[in-house]
Amino acid sequence: QVQLVESGGGLVQPGGSLRLSCAASGSIFSSMGWYRQAPGEQRELVAAITNSGTTNYADSVKGRFAISRDNAKNTVTLQMNSVKPEDTAVYYCHAVSELFGRNYWGQGTQVTVSS
Repeated sequence: QVQLVESGGGLVQPGGSLRLSCAASGSIFSSMGWYRQAPGEQRELVAAITNSGTTNYADSVKGRFAISRDNAKNTVTLQMNSVKPEDTAVYYCHAVSELFGRNYWGQGTQVTVSS
């Protein structure tokens, strides 16, 4: 049974930093990453990383966010720096299983950027 458990969301001031972590279990994953969904908006990719370390970022977060992964522990981390109010959203951990290419989602964690 695949599980993705997120942690690290919360309230942060503009210009501040926040770290999101996701612990995955139950499979080996080819890609892991983070999506976000703001109220009234579609869910969008924030950042993703393959098991070989190739990364992909949304243009809106390039230079501010950094994604990393520990393959041995099956964890993925999103370091969010210089956050902006428009980064406010529910952030979802996402993983794709290596064997069948199935998509899995975490339960979501709220990130609010506000003074």
